[in-house]
Amino acid sequence: MKHFVRQRTAFLLAVCSLLGCVDCAAAQSAPRTGAEAFILIDAESGRVLAGENIERELAIASTTKIMTALVALESGSLSDKVTVKQNHLKEGSSMYLRADEVLTLEDLLYGLLLPSGNDAAECIADHCGGGTERFVAKMNEKAAALGMTHTAFQNPSGLDAQGHYSCALDMARLAACAMREPTFARIASTKTAAVGERMLGNHNKLLASLEGCIGLKTGYTDKAGRTLVTCCERGGLRLIAVTLRDREDWADHAALYDYGFAAYERRCAVLRGEEYVLAPVHGGEKESVPLAAGESFFYPLTAGEELAVSARLPEDLTAPLAAGQTVGELTVSLNGIELGRVPLVCAAAVAVERKPSLFERLFGRTG
Repeated sequence: MKHFVRQRTAFLLAVCSLLGCVDCAAAQSAPRTGAEAFILIDAESGRVLAGENIERELAIASTTKIMTALVALESGSLSDKVTVKQNHLKEGSSMYLRADEVLTLEDLLYGLLLPSGNDAAECIADHCGGGTERFVAKMNEKAAALGMTHTAFQNPSGLDAQGHYSCALDMARLAACAMREPTFARIASTKTAAVGERMLGNHNKLLASLEGCIGLKTGYTDKAGRTLVTCCERGGLRLIAVTLRDREDWADHAALYDYGFAAYERRCAVLRGEEYVLAPVHGGEKESVPLAAGESFFYPLTAGEELAVSARLPEDLTAPLAAGQTVGELTVSLNGIELGRVPLVCAAAVAVERKPSLFERLFGRTG
């Protein structure tokens, strides 16, 4: 059991945007890229491992379709039957839909994320949003909910449009969220897929050439240049890389991942179920109760970094207490900056102390 000093006074949260602060020491040794803006983050914690111009607002081309797919999955069912209309057949990259053709929403999502079909994007938006404008409104609502403060969408495909932009930081947030959606992750990691008579190939060639790559999305327009969002897993660590306006994006993503996986390791600061402190109990059959972590807490660290964990407990614990009842919390911090909190729960139940009856007090217990 780990023991901590009990802190009874109220405390203030140290406000820290993990996605907004690049670790300076790590950034100095991170590889240089040819991108106008780039970022490398840990997908689980959101820690920024490297980056430059991470909040610069730029055109994002077809990486827009990450949001299109995510909103579609929240708005429709994979088995939905969708009829293609003539106005869905947009310019640029395509899955080569035909007017009056009927496909499932799942088929269209493969066409959206693998060959980056603008026609699929328009068809999905019309079906799932009751019209493209309403669907784009949903995209912007989702962006706001994710804290994407440097993002605005004007269409579901990513074609160049005034007022359609994002930044590396926001796209990393979006990608981390999208990869937690199982259906999205399954489709985005698919190299080839058959849709009717079509054989669709994924434009993300890192799926085949980079160890651990499991997605995400490519993009290109004249205004945006080459844009790329990818996700890679190695050794229990999941990282997201974003490059905007980068002619050498394939090589830059490979270099960023090699750096990130070499420099950082996923470490456990708090383990669920581990007992951390023994707390006194008033009015219980037992005088104390062990408190355990209600969740685990992992964080990526460099070789020289250590996480600090402190316990926050109430003034008094009074019986009855149920096993699993939350009664305090553990605070995890790095270099004095709070990273997160984990609930402390009772590892055992404590019943109210039984008072002897008058008969038992006069004549003693029997039995």
